[in-house]
Order: sequence, then C-alpha cells, then structure tokens
Amino acid sequence: MLSRAATTRRAIAGVGLALLLVLGATVPAAAALRADPGAGCPPDQPDCSVWDDEPGNPGDPGGGGDNGGGGDEGGGGGGGVCQWNGRTIPCYDEDLGWFNNGDGCYYKLTEAPDPPPEGQQWYLKTCNGGDLGAQEMVTLADPPPGFGAPPDPEELARRALASIKLLPARLKVAPRKDVGPGLVGLPVWMWATPTPSYFGPLTASASDRGLTVSIEAKVDRIVWNMGNGDKVPCEGPGTPYDAKDKALAGRASPDCGYDEGYPKAGTYRVGATTYWTVRWWTDGGVEGEPIQQTRTSGTVPIQINELQVVTR
Repeated sequence: MLSRAATTRRAIAGVGLALLLVLGATVPAAAALRADPGAGCPPDQPDCSVWDDEPGNPGDPGGGGDNGGGGDEGGGGGGGVCQWNGRTIPCYDEDLGWFNNGDGCYYKLTEAPDPPPEGQQWYLKTCNGGDLGAQEMVTLADPPPGFGAPPDPEELARRALASIKLLPARLKVAPRKDVGPGLVGLPVWMWATPTPSYFGPLTASASDRGLTVSIEAKVDRIVWNMGNGDKVPCEGPGTPYDAKDKALAGRASPDCGYDEGYPKAGTYRVGATTYWTVRWWTDGGVEGEPIQQTRTSGTVPIQINELQVVTR
C-alpha cells in the first residue's frame, strides 16, 4: 500500500487536473466575448483583445492602427526526464524517492523495525512507474541506478519559463480600415507596443535540490504577415505613425513598414508573429542551448483603395 501522504497528494492532484480541464474549457468562449468583431484571434490563444487608439493614415491625414493580443504557457515539475510505458514521469518524487529506468521502480531510503544487514540500507520500493500498486521494503548494498541524480537543468529552465508570460505583440497599423482607407502603392506603417511584456527582457528562475537555473527571454524579431502572402521582418517593435505630423504623409516607416504598399485594392488582414529567444544558465555559470518560442497575434483589417486620377 502507498503511504497516506502519497495517496492524498495524488487525489488532490487529480481534483486539480479536473478543475483545470473545466476552467480551460470556458476560456475560448470568454475570449470570444472580449474580442472585437473587427479582429481575428488565433484559436490557440487563451485571450484576445483589440485596441483602437491610434488615429492617422500615412499619405492622408487621419489614419491609425488596431492590435491583437493574447498569452499562454503551462508549468512542470520533478527533476530529470524518465520514461515508463511510453510516458514521461518525474525522476524524483518526494513521497516515492528516485526512479530506476531499468526496472520501472522508485526507491526511497527508509527505516524498518529491524536493522538492515551489515553494509546495506532499507529502501521503500514502488514499482509500475509509481502507479498505485504493490510496495515492498528491500535492502540494498548500493544505491540503485538513478538514485540521487541531480536535477535536469534544462527542465528547470522550462519550469522557470512556465512561470512567466510571453505575450503576442499588440499590433498597430496605418492606415486603419475603420478610420479611412489607404491607397494602392502608398507605404503602410506597422508597429507594436514596445514594453517588456511584449518584447522583453523578462527574467525568472527555478531551483531544485541545490541547483538554480535563471532565464532571460527577449524577442529577436517580429515578422508581419500582410494578408496577401507577403511577409515583412522587423528587428524591433517599429515606429508609431503620428497623424499630426503632416510631413510623414506618403513617407515610409524608418524601421518597420510595407514600403511599396499593396499592389491591388482590397481588404487585407495584417497579423504578426514574434520570435522569442530564451537564454538560460545555472548558478555555476554553465549556459545551455537557448529555447526558441513564438507567439502569434490576432489580425488587423486594412482597406486599400485604387488611386483615382481626375482629369479636366
């Protein structure tokens, strides 16, 4: 039989999982209520909002931007990576001890009424990958394989990553469909809110059994999808278009724009993907392979009309 602590802990975990599933099922409906009808929200985002606060059209005083946003991420636990019956399980469990990949059993140092044979120690042995089942007390002269292994630093890095939110960029464009159309061949400006929540740097750390891993997450680039198959990469969040500055009319963005404009009239939906790089290192100064992440924003509608030429 498992200890009462272990049984209780697993029961609580099961209830928690059930609650998460119920709560998770309500997220898309809530997100749909929050989303403006003029914005498109990716189905895999748990939240999506649209901001409408930047009037101004390049090439025609008036214009502006909308934006889409959202977020995500989950959490982990246990040190190291172990497998049993095709599934990943923690290599260490506080109730069961250390997992031995060779026989599928956990081993935990324990005590018994009788002393162990000379040179040996008592272990609580729980097999079948730690699932509810038979437990027995065994004596061993040497620790079993995997016993006392250090935590996996990359797993700690991912645990730290799960504690922060890497949000999709809040998108803004000019011209903006609901204020006034743009014109074929004129430049389009794109930019995003340049705060740490959307571009970094964000930091966090996680510790387990004496090892601490720290992370820093930053956006490397943002790639804009112009809705017609064209993609525009930008290294930073871009420069906001100022509708009050009439000198900007008809000019291209200095760092993030669709400079040649749309070749055909129509309504397009502009989206963007931010590419995050998560650096991580141990408290001993050892740096691991960076973790790459992406976040996809909602889409922004933009209306482009033909340039009308008037002759007399």
